[in-house]
Amino acid sequence: MHDVSEVATSPRVRRGEIIGAGIAAALVLTAFAVPRIASEQWRSKLYAGAAPIFGVWLPHVGWGTVPAIVIAILVVVQGPPLAQRMSWRPLLATAWGTAIAWAFTLAMVDGWARGFTDRLTDSNEYLYEVGGVTDIAAMVREFSSRILDFEPDSWTTHVSGHPPGALLFFVLLDRIGLGGGAWAGLACMLIGTSAVAAVAVTLRALGAEERARAALPFLTLAPAAIWIAVSADAMFAGVTAWAIALLAIAARPAGNHLAAIVSGVLFGFGMYLSYGLALLAIPAAAVLIEGRTVRPLLPMIAGGLAVAAAFTVSGFWWLDGYHLVVQRYYQGIASDRPYAYWWWGNLAATVCVVGLATAAALSRALSPRLLRALDPTALLVAAGILAVLAADVSGLSKAETERIWLPFDIWILAATAFLPRSTVRVWLAVQAIGTLVLVHLILTNW
Repeated sequence: MHDVSEVATSPRVRRGEIIGAGIAAALVLTAFAVPRIASEQWRSKLYAGAAPIFGVWLPHVGWGTVPAIVIAILVVVQGPPLAQRMSWRPLLATAWGTAIAWAFTLAMVDGWARGFTDRLTDSNEYLYEVGGVTDIAAMVREFSSRILDFEPDSWTTHVSGHPPGALLFFVLLDRIGLGGGAWAGLACMLIGTSAVAAVAVTLRALGAEERARAALPFLTLAPAAIWIAVSADAMFAGVTAWAIALLAIAARPAGNHLAAIVSGVLFGFGMYLSYGLALLAIPAAAVLIEGRTVRPLLPMIAGGLAVAAAFTVSGFWWLDGYHLVVQRYYQGIASDRPYAYWWWGNLAATVCVVGLATAAALSRALSPRLLRALDPTALLVAAGILAVLAADVSGLSKAETERIWLPFDIWILAATAFLPRSTVRVWLAVQAIGTLVLVHLILTNW
């Protein structure tokens, strides 16, 4: 078991937390302020009315307002002690259920249709194409030929921007009778919120159960819930979080080949959900480094290659799709969006997703002492940050990263496990207030 003793909360340490949160808050405020004071011509090129968040400024309340406030209060007051004393499995079920309720009530601030059922039915979204897929094999085989824009049969923006696995997911939902925006939104929310449990399972499998328990209230009450309900990227986050969790289970001394194979299958499918999820090789490597083993690597690779082989035999070559997507990316508004703003605006959006408590905890989580000791939580936090930075530097994620980077952000949220217990409720309250302010001031596109 890793040492989880609380660092003394001296004034110097507390100043470190406040400084971390203060820098993050300043970044966010600057990112919101710059577009407001810039010229209209420059602002129009951002293509985000509430930059750095993709949405529009629209102060509003909804019938989800009061339930969301109640859930926030309950988690702030009861979350930390429950996380410490509950049995493991009931704790995971409670955290997942609470995360579902939190995400759903936040969506209901915008209303049933505007905040939930209509989110994935937009003309740029996946469901717009579902009805036209009459032959799944043909869809996969012809997928690459429809990626580029300005052709008669070009895919919609989101379908073209991802491998065929994302569209396939919604087509299969429709085939089993769960068609339409409500079912699609529910599926994304349920899978996305399950990442809360997956992160905790990962940490416990790596010998850091106390860290997992400390982080669970923050994972449950994460601002990320605004975009988990409802976006397809939430589903991507859930799928790949369980891939990492199963890899952690396979990396234990006892080993588990089946867990490694299933992990590989989920990683493989993740690669066909979003090209950017290749960066999850970084947290996967962190798991193997902490476990000091490469034993699960071969069965995991075998599972991933099985998925890749299935798509390749069906007619879709991943690298062809990736190169075509880069071309499609610059056929659209990405060619206008200024990288000079978005490289740091993206990081401000990330702060909005993980919250100021996470920023406050980073100085502890990234302690050189912990990283040298291969502390699993610290390694996973560092891996999540590295994945975000790599995605940011690529320039292929200018804006909308509050949803696109969800699969990386959930690991950064684990930093909250390092906050002193004496300040946990204060930081949970900061998380809740920040989330409620965002969801009531901005009408997000997801």
